[in-house]
Amino acid sequence: MPRRPDLHPDPSRPWRAAAASYVGDEPPTYEAEPTTLPVVDSEELRDLVPDTVLEGARYGTLTLRAASLRGDSARYRGESRRDALLAVRFGIGDSALVLVAMASGQPAVPGAHRVARELCEWIAAAVGRNQARLTEDIHTANRGALSSGLHRLTDRAYGRLRAGATVRGLAPADHTASVRCLLLPAHPACRTRVFFGVGDGGLFRLRDGVWQDLEPAGGERDTVGGPVLGYGGGRPPAQQPPQPPLPPQPPYAQADPSSAEPSPSPDPGPDQDPAPAHGPFRFRASVARPGDTLLLCSAGLAEPLRGEAALADRLAERWDTAEAPGLAAFLADTQTGVKGYADDRTAAAVWEA
Repeated sequence: MPRRPDLHPDPSRPWRAAAASYVGDEPPTYEAEPTTLPVVDSEELRDLVPDTVLEGARYGTLTLRAASLRGDSARYRGESRRDALLAVRFGIGDSALVLVAMASGQPAVPGAHRVARELCEWIAAAVGRNQARLTEDIHTANRGALSSGLHRLTDRAYGRLRAGATVRGLAPADHTASVRCLLLPAHPACRTRVFFGVGDGGLFRLRDGVWQDLEPAGGERDTVGGPVLGYGGGRPPAQQPPQPPLPPQPPYAQADPSSAEPSPSPDPGPDQDPAPAHGPFRFRASVARPGDTLLLCSAGLAEPLRGEAALADRLAERWDTAEAPGLAAFLADTQTGVKGYADDRTAAAVWEA
């Protein structure tokens, strides 16, 4: 029988309020609330990172909840949150496209939070410049164009990171971050949900009270040009059938004509499969069903969700509902403690009406 979360204050830890619940046999090592503020230079106040960020929206059949919070260990040590979260809408009405981007900077690397934020901003800017084409490809289920185009777009952003590392004299392995993104069309008749990213984290679906791990295998390619299919169960087979040649590359990664800054790295050719320093490109395009809850998260939440069954049970109980929780309730759920897991947590969940 799964362990129930402890919703009561711990007498030995008066700072742990009832709202800061945890699962497992023991409470987490660190406090669940912020303790120490990060040290900041008076000349770099614009570089401050808030402890917690909340976002929410509702379009058509979907309701979005997103949160990014500093890990318990960073709160205790007075370190900045290394995770970044960006939720933006491009376009208006039924033609709008929502992007949720999250990134996690490298641990113990100065400026990791800046790298994560810049990566999200660069990808968002590229998506915004190509919003019309992306929206058309999503609505027409052009999976091949989406996969190859988003791959090029993402690699261009990592090219900028590599160029920045060279200018600063840093190792590319330090000046990088994991990034994970969701593209959500606002049109109520389109239930296609597109995931892409590089690096650690998780992609899960809650259906009928059961979690399914949908994380694509590294370097996985979906069927080029084929229809967008339902999620199915679990991961696809490790051995994929031969793939047809890629279609002409869509111009998602074209430089912004209004920008005078030259591109730091050339686009990969059609036969080139770039692998950013942080890992292979991951992509999945799927059709959601009414009642689904799709969860995209950084490694700080993905690891305890995979490693502690009580946390998975707790979130399944809380989120297997027709209505999405409010922002405060979503934050409290995301913050549920698990001993041994104290990293930053960033999560974006989509409830399907």
